[in-house]
Amino acid sequence: MSGNNVNSIELRLPSRLGFEKIAMSTASSVAKLMGFAPDRVEDLKTAVAEACINAMEHGNKLDESLIVGVILSMDETSLEVKVLDTGTGPPSGVHAPDMDKKMHGEEASRGMGMFLIQSLVDEAEWVSAPLTGSYARLVIRLRKTED
Repeated sequence: MSGNNVNSIELRLPSRLGFEKIAMSTASSVAKLMGFAPDRVEDLKTAVAEACINAMEHGNKLDESLIVGVILSMDETSLEVKVLDTGTGPPSGVHAPDMDKKMHGEEASRGMGMFLIQSLVDEAEWVSAPLTGSYARLVIRLRKTED
């Protein structure tokens, strides 16, 4: 994110399920202060929670000694959230789940996090950097009606 008036907040969370709620709460507070509509705040909370849980479970393998970093960067028009872990990143791109197979138990009921995140935010990307860790980058933008 670039700009002259960028503000950011950084969190360091243990890879323990439940701590994603701290990131959710922080993202929610920042989004409300920026003027996002309540439904967008709820979308962001869900997306941030999913990204943190993915980082804890898949990136850091629930090793509580490993940190999940969360960086919230805001400017006049958008809020960017980066969720960092020590893993190698997801194996491939985002795949739409087959809901019929999931409903009939032919496919694992989990594994929809990245698809869900992508559907809730304006931008989502997953960056793999095997030597330094990986991150998910989420962006939501203020819309004119929310100003």
